[in-house]
Amino acid sequence: MSLQETLEVHVKAAIKALFQSNLESVEFQATRKEFAGDITVVVFPMLRVVKGNPAVIGEQVGQYLLDNVDLVKGFNVVKGFLNIEISDRYYLDFFQNIKDDTKFGFAKEQDDKAVMVEYSSPNTNKPLHLGHVRNVLLGYSVAEIIKASGKKVYKTQIINDRGIHICKSMLAYQKFGENEAPTEILKGDKLVGNYYVKFDQAYKAEIADLITQGQSEAEAKKNAPLLLEAQDMLIKWEAGDKAVVALWEKMNQWVYDGFDVTYKNIGVDFDAYYYESQTYLLGKEFVAEGLKTGVFIRKEDGSVWCDLTEDGLDEKIVLRSDGTAVYMTQDIGTAIQRIKDYPDVGGMVYTVGNEQDYHFKVLFLILKKLGFDWAKQLFHLSYGMVDLPSGKMKSREGTVVDADDLIQEMADTAEEISKELGKLEEYSNNEKQELYKTIGLGALKYYILKVDPKKRILFDPKESIDFQGNTGPFIQYTYARIQSILRKATSTSLSDQVYKDVKLHEKEKQLIKQLEQFPEVIQNAAAQHSPALIANYTYDLVKDFNSFYQNVSILGADTEEEKQFRVGLSQSVSATIKNAFGLLGIDVPERM
Repeated sequence: MSLQETLEVHVKAAIKALFQSNLESVEFQATRKEFAGDITVVVFPMLRVVKGNPAVIGEQVGQYLLDNVDLVKGFNVVKGFLNIEISDRYYLDFFQNIKDDTKFGFAKEQDDKAVMVEYSSPNTNKPLHLGHVRNVLLGYSVAEIIKASGKKVYKTQIINDRGIHICKSMLAYQKFGENEAPTEILKGDKLVGNYYVKFDQAYKAEIADLITQGQSEAEAKKNAPLLLEAQDMLIKWEAGDKAVVALWEKMNQWVYDGFDVTYKNIGVDFDAYYYESQTYLLGKEFVAEGLKTGVFIRKEDGSVWCDLTEDGLDEKIVLRSDGTAVYMTQDIGTAIQRIKDYPDVGGMVYTVGNEQDYHFKVLFLILKKLGFDWAKQLFHLSYGMVDLPSGKMKSREGTVVDADDLIQEMADTAEEISKELGKLEEYSNNEKQELYKTIGLGALKYYILKVDPKKRILFDPKESIDFQGNTGPFIQYTYARIQSILRKATSTSLSDQVYKDVKLHEKEKQLIKQLEQFPEVIQNAAAQHSPALIANYTYDLVKDFNSFYQNVSILGADTEEEKQFRVGLSQSVSATIKNAFGLLGIDVPERM
């Protein structure tokens, strides 16, 4: 049990013994720095079951704990707040139990329903860009955090590989491609993305030409020959035209191969793939079922709708009058198909930008109305856009920040700053390049993940690689510093020491208190789908370690026992940093 859980049992026992009353729960908070104590019990909520002066009640409860509970070594009361001092023995015993646990904080997998986390889900007409990077980092990290909280997790994506936007790239390649193919320098996803931009350029030129011939802008956009050809290509694709399908398969494979390289560079993976070309017809059978049960209604023109006005939403179409499906229909069918494919899944997390908030409210509500119990365990991991100092990105105009280019830019920036600081003079060139990538990626991931997912981000590459402050490189550098300490302490045995005579320094106690929070932080981060909780916990842990390092001599301790304890504490901190950063998908370097 955690300190809070242990104390809650004893506080409830105190109230029972002193006042013959039963407390349902105990409210705790961190003790304010100006008062002595390690944890504070808030007395005011107890007044519901115990009548009296809060300060007097606090004194009575505090004395009971001091007299009856070994881990309590002192207390003080400030108005209605009972500040409790915890014995060194408690912290030493806690530390003794975790110091050899490489998976400290991670819960064992429960025999519970699995969770499926969807992220990335790109279009096959362009490479991954900065917006995708935030999506991928969030989805991957949330999946890892949920896994660490004790649940089985499947990582998935649905690839948008059909539709008019795909045909635009295909048509431009057909017209202007001259059999160009991917090379080592030009990945397939970038090649296809180039033709998406070329389509837009040619399309705009046609629009301008039609306007000079007397058409309105709206007419010109609708009548431009290139758009009409793309629409015709989509009809042929849906009809299974062999030549069109062959071109579609070839160009999509180029894109998939390119995506794989980017995912590997970013350091993320997937367990299952879904493709819109295989799912866009799903859902119709459930519309028919919903019509029978009254979940859906058919209008006079033959279209089918779901009336959600009583739920505070509006009417939502699920089938057009010509019988064709809409995105909502497809998403209903895909969700149900995933449960068929993975029967142990009891909930899903959709990592999709906040412009789709309304869509997911409707989707989840319709699935509930269709009677699926697992629909109660669906979550939209909504996130804000990522902006750059240069402004908003546009795929059609080719002004997006390509993910591969961004990763390289981060490594280059790390190299530039490292050279200025002169930190890596003893490294070989290969070691330096690998480390620049580790630092650059760590900076990128941490900068994005330390922010609450709902907030919009202004991403500044140079600021993210600062070796001071709340950044990835600052934390990585602290980890590397600890590894240096551990290498110097190789003669120190850490395995069987009991630490009977260690008297804790305040900085040592603060570090152990911070370590103790890690399991709860993981559980909270999983419940809130927030990697930011892990990121900012790690920063706080590192700040506490650096304060400890500056105030307490580790290798120059007065006794061998103290030295072993401090080395062991440093080792536990570094292991926790590594575990926490692993949940964010960030590597930590042994030297830096």
